[in-house]
Order: sequence, then C-alpha cells, then structure tokens
Amino acid sequence: MREVECAVAASEEGLVGRLKAGSFEAYEEVVGLYEKKIFNLAYRMVGNYEDANDLTQEVFVRLYHSIQSFRGDARFSTWLYRIANNVCVDELRRRYRRKVEYLDEPIGTKDGSVRREIADWAGNPENVLETHELQACVQAGINSLPEEQRTAVILRDIQGFSYEEIAKILNCSLGTVKSRINRGRQSLKERLAGQRELFDTDERQ
Repeated sequence: MREVECAVAASEEGLVGRLKAGSFEAYEEVVGLYEKKIFNLAYRMVGNYEDANDLTQEVFVRLYHSIQSFRGDARFSTWLYRIANNVCVDELRRRYRRKVEYLDEPIGTKDGSVRREIADWAGNPENVLETHELQACVQAGINSLPEEQRTAVILRDIQGFSYEEIAKILNCSLGTVKSRINRGRQSLKERLAGQRELFDTDERQ
C-alpha cells in the first residue's frame, strides 16, 4: 500500500512539474483524469447539468492560471478539489443574489408562458419515471442541505474521499468533517423518508 501511495505521489509530482513548465499535454492529461469527477461534484452541488458544465470548465481555467501557486503542501488532487469546491460555493452564493432559471420553469412570452420542451430519451416509461423521481428526490435532498454539509456529504458518499482527505480539501478539522457528514446524512434520511411516505400515500389514493 505504501508503495502504491509513493508511486501516485511521484506521478502527481511529475505531472505538476510539466504543468508548471507550460505543457499543454499535461493540462489535457489532467482534464482527462479529473473532468468527470469534477463535473459530478459540480452537478451534485448545484443540481443543474448546464451550470455544472460551466463550473467544470471554470475549475480547469482556474487551475491553468493558478498552477504556479501550488506549493505541494497537499496532494495535487486535493488541491484541485479545493479549487472545485470554491468554484461551486461561489456559484451557490451568487444564486442568492440573482434569479436562476431551470429547465422545469415555464418560458415567458408576449402571449403568456409555455412549458419548455425537452427531448424524450425514455425507454420504458414507468422505469424512467421511477428513476427520475428517485434521482430528483435525492438531488432535492442534497440541495436542501446547508452548503457545508452538502459539500462534505458529496465528497464522502458520492466522491468516496476519506475523512482525512475531505478535511484537507475543506481546510477544517477531522471532527468538523465528521460532524457535518453525520448531520447531513441525518437530514437526508429524514427528507427522503418523508418523500417515501408522500409517494406511498399517492399510490393508495
């Protein structure tokens, strides 16, 4: 295990060295390694695919402009996720100051309002509806969490980071990380339980 960790560290060190030297190939390598993971984090944080795509691009733009400031105090991946978290948090805070338009909101026109038409990718309608409802409930639950709890839960339960890694990404103590995750999980459990009761009631009517 120790040998694997040393190999990963050496690989990251070489990658960072090439990035700092201005290697575009190294930049493309980083994008290839982390783009999907960063997008997944962004999507879970903001709950919107288009915004998540934009934020993912912003993360790599910030990486490009700030790589020279990376001092190696933490692993490169930890540093990159810290950037991603900051970008997402900045977006969430901006949302409090402006109206955000979602795909399920009607479009205003001079003749009134109309619903947005979204391409139907459905296979079995019942299965798609059930999956969509479940995903919507989970995402709504995540969105309802306070910013700090949301980030900690996503990093642990969706991204799979250890408590120690999350503490480094969020720059807080291990105890704080565990507390945020525990409280976030409890809130999610209560919300999803309430949603299940609502669905069960609808089915009985």
